[in-house]
Amino acid sequence: MILIADCGSTKIEWCLLNGNEKVAQIFTTGMNALMLTEQEMTARIHDELLPHLQGYRVDEIYYYGAGIISDEIKQHVIGALVANIPTAARVEVDTDLLAAARALCGREPGVACIIGTGSNSCYYDGERIVDNVSPLGYILGDEGSGAVLGKLLMGDLLKKQLPQSVIDDFNAEYHLDRTAIITAVYRQPAANRFLAQFGPFIKSHLNVPEVKALVVNAFKAFFTRNVANYAGYRELPCNFVGSIACHFADQLREAAAACGVTIGTIVAAPMEGLVRFHAG
Repeated sequence: MILIADCGSTKIEWCLLNGNEKVAQIFTTGMNALMLTEQEMTARIHDELLPHLQGYRVDEIYYYGAGIISDEIKQHVIGALVANIPTAARVEVDTDLLAAARALCGREPGVACIIGTGSNSCYYDGERIVDNVSPLGYILGDEGSGAVLGKLLMGDLLKKQLPQSVIDDFNAEYHLDRTAIITAVYRQPAANRFLAQFGPFIKSHLNVPEVKALVVNAFKAFFTRNVANYAGYRELPCNFVGSIACHFADQLREAAAACGVTIGTIVAAPMEGLVRFHAG
């Protein structure tokens, strides 16, 4: 049997395959391999995953996850998996970006992108990632991401660049004054997640021209600062995975058309595409 993991910092989705058949779908607490020791990951997999695998023999594991930034970290994840599932003769650990590329493009070349809380992109040749523009995080980059949309919204609200009706709606819904916002962004942990939480508010106000322009311009920046760096990007489909890409698909397509980019697939999560890739 094949075990596939789509691992984020918040949750992990596991899918157990027997040939082309899904045997089990399991959700456990997320793991960022950059933040956890091998022993901590081993314990978490033992406590949360193993009870669901009783009675199954896992022969192959394909784990895609957050925080896989070096071979050393990759080996720690492999060690944690093998310690718990010794029957697996093949264990592959790689990045969430390769998961996006395989899920979106299969074995065909294309541009694969992630737009959720953060953003990332790559040129994929059908087998491997051959080019990647560093996303740089929400302060220096992450164009189009939920965190950056939230950052732009906060700036425009606090500097009164939006209609008063939008400012009034925000104040009525969130009860956050200037001090609370600045404290959350500059002095509290996980500012990116604080900023990304305002995605639903932005979506509900897309009928306001200034809010729609904020979103479209953020996506244009994603294309010009990331996708346009890949050779032949105008001839290849540009595919997306992530909640922001899905919720703002119309604005994403509008920005793409303005930048001469052809949109391919847009999906919320990569698991279905990964199942097709590994079962094929």
